[in-house]
Amino acid sequence: MRLSYGMKLEQTQKLIMTPELRQAIMVLQMSAMDLAQYVENAMQENPLLEVKEEEKEAEETEPLKEEKDDFAEEWCDYLAECGQIERFFDRSAEHQEKERYNLEHFVAQVPSLQDHLYFQLGLNLSDPKQIAIGEFLIGNINDRGYLIIGLDEVQKISGCSMQEIEGVLRVIQSFDPPGVGARNLQECLLIQLEQQSKRTPVIEKIIRHFLDDLANGNLLKIAASTGLTVQLVQHEVDLIKSLEPIPGRNFSRPGENRYISPDVVVEKVNGEYVILVNDIAVPRLMINRHYQLMIKHKNSCDPGTVEFIQNKMKSALWLIRSIEQRRMTLCRVVQCIVDRQLEFLEKGVKYLKPLNLKQIAETAELHESTVSRATANKYIQTPQGLFEIKFFFNSGVENVAAGEMVAAESIKHVLKEMISGEDPYEPFSDQQLCEQLQAKGVNIARRTIAKYRKEIGVPSMRQRKRYR
Repeated sequence: MRLSYGMKLEQTQKLIMTPELRQAIMVLQMSAMDLAQYVENAMQENPLLEVKEEEKEAEETEPLKEEKDDFAEEWCDYLAECGQIERFFDRSAEHQEKERYNLEHFVAQVPSLQDHLYFQLGLNLSDPKQIAIGEFLIGNINDRGYLIIGLDEVQKISGCSMQEIEGVLRVIQSFDPPGVGARNLQECLLIQLEQQSKRTPVIEKIIRHFLDDLANGNLLKIAASTGLTVQLVQHEVDLIKSLEPIPGRNFSRPGENRYISPDVVVEKVNGEYVILVNDIAVPRLMINRHYQLMIKHKNSCDPGTVEFIQNKMKSALWLIRSIEQRRMTLCRVVQCIVDRQLEFLEKGVKYLKPLNLKQIAETAELHESTVSRATANKYIQTPQGLFEIKFFFNSGVENVAAGEMVAAESIKHVLKEMISGEDPYEPFSDQQLCEQLQAKGVNIARRTIAKYRKEIGVPSMRQRKRYR
């Protein structure tokens, strides 16, 4: 083998992830709320960025009117010539009424479970020692409403007698919500039955010894073990299922999101569906006019200052361009989804069609990865309700009768309808559900039925069965 040195000219193509490209990709996959926070942080780091105000005093805008008209064009031409940025055209400002601050925009903070219990403690106890014990116990109740510390440990820490601690705990367990302060699920259920005056030896026995069988629907086993009729067991089980296993469910938790803000809204106007990108929370950005004047008269500025402003200008324009590109891409993707899911928008989930990223990418003339990023972490408000955009990308099952594919979500909806209309004393098995769907032309396996049934939260046939 002969080794030698040589030189040759070769031309190749490769993608370089520049900071600007990484920023554009990151902005594309952000939700509206995340983008608003990102813009706020960018404004703190870049002095050239400021919020575009719709209403200005006439005396403030008139002296700078001439510079405002031609600055964007001149600066973008300059950057394009330098090869630093692609040609950028700023879109015209949308005239919207400026939102004014109003007391209706502010709401009181929702009290936490602990706040709710502290308030009741002050109303029920007056002895300082008992209040101190109660505050310690409430401080050890978790967000679910359960006491997570043993009474022996409370006695060791507080130095109080067990009788005093148990007395205060009984007071706390009488508070709202029912069942709060329990140490386990059995005690939680029994406390609620006690408050409703429905605690009997029979139901207490079922709760203490047969909760697992109750969860699995083994009513016949419970009846055989307790010597009761299955009808009586069913009655007691129905009462137990009406109780709340998580007393603190309805109270706020620190850092918990209480609502979802849709990124896109689809509305029907004059018989046509209109797409609105909900980016009202994202500030409208513009370049600070004072820096515009400084860069336009750069000969009178320090060279270091001019270089700093040029770098920040480039960064600001890239961010504005990325936000605009995100809006346009999101509109294109959602428009393609709307065009393919018109029946869903008109009639509901039952008419949802199978869809994948490749189909949308081909229609929108985008790459699949771009479609994936554009739909990530975003929600859409439609006439049928609020959905995650990823909801529309679902697999399908062949419908032999119709000669087309049926979406998985559509099949789940049909399953819900079939199960809701079944005889509760003779519920359908997974095999029977499978045969009924196959009779309608839907080619589906029994194990797929079981999978879909679990995904929509429907229990098995044995758990749904009622006894006469």
